[in-house]
Amino acid sequence: FFSKPKSYIGIDLGAGGVKLVELRKEKNRPVLFTYGLTSEPQDIHHLVVQKDKTAQELTVKNSDAKAQAAPNIEDARVEKYIQMVKAVCHSAKTVSKLAVSSLPVSSVFQAVVTMPKVEKSEVDHILKAEVKKLLPRPLEEMALDYQPLPMPKEANVSKFLIHAVPREIVVFYSKVCRGAGLTLDSLEPESTALARALVGKDNGVNMIIDIGAERTNFFMVDSGVPVTHHSIESGGQKIDRILKNILGVDDNLVEKIKFDLFGRLNRGQNASGWDKNKFLEIFMPVLDPIIKEIEFSFDVYFHQSGNEGKRPEKIILTGGGGFLPFLPEFIADKFKLKCYVGDPWGRVLYQDGLKGLLGQIGPRMSVAIGLALRNIV
Repeated sequence: FFSKPKSYIGIDLGAGGVKLVELRKEKNRPVLFTYGLTSEPQDIHHLVVQKDKTAQELTVKNSDAKAQAAPNIEDARVEKYIQMVKAVCHSAKTVSKLAVSSLPVSSVFQAVVTMPKVEKSEVDHILKAEVKKLLPRPLEEMALDYQPLPMPKEANVSKFLIHAVPREIVVFYSKVCRGAGLTLDSLEPESTALARALVGKDNGVNMIIDIGAERTNFFMVDSGVPVTHHSIESGGQKIDRILKNILGVDDNLVEKIKFDLFGRLNRGQNASGWDKNKFLEIFMPVLDPIIKEIEFSFDVYFHQSGNEGKRPEKIILTGGGGFLPFLPEFIADKFKLKCYVGDPWGRVLYQDGLKGLLGQIGPRMSVAIGLALRNIV
């Protein structure tokens, strides 16, 4: 009767830093207990590529020198992230030891498999046989997860959303959490966490655009399930480079100027020498690829079998670059759809006095919040 409320930690290891949220379950509602984040750029996405490249070189060249060096490099990377997670947990004064961590989309293979309806006992065997043909690596080297997608009762086929990730990536995250003194409850793709935090139980077709430090990811979400993913190599770092070149300032000043300038423009305040038309013209190298990728994602999804009669309802922006001024109205005007910066705190209870601060960091925390919500909602 007097047991403590259950709490869960969501950990997002991204290119823009570590984001952590601890939520408590009280009266079946998620309540914010604490949070923490860093802003230093990290190599989490490159780490996957380098690991695969090293493994390939070891296989082809069979070099004893590389074989001895690779574990040391990997151990150093694991230790680096252990210390970062420990530091954020210490700073945030976390209490829970149960953690849910995200898998970067760059390491996750995703596909939708359509197959005839069969007995439940046969699904696993048939799916693995189909997925084996699609995977970039042998099935034995991948951790596989799948879930059925909603289908009309009269449909004579079933659809499954497949996620597969190299087993060494699972081992990496397990080591990081264990080394930081946490119990890894589960791993899930960033897309799943984003959909939980920003879409919830909405049964419509929506798009989430996650503008991260290095990449911008586009997810089509149908009935709360992210079913497609496309990505472009453009994000917050490209925004910073444009500002740096125009203003002629050092790297360490760009973030401060961006925070102040973007804040003023988003609040509708005057910013000397900046107006909507000038801003859109300057940042068109960022905006134009986003518009083209939205068009491409819509075209691919709505031409798939079974999706022909569906229509998108809204576009939700998130990630550190989601606060780019005039972006929501620019997209809304282009596609005649509702577009806005999502509020990942919308399903979480917290003190009123934190509203302003949480609103400022919300887009960066979307994945971590979605992860922490996994075992609560």
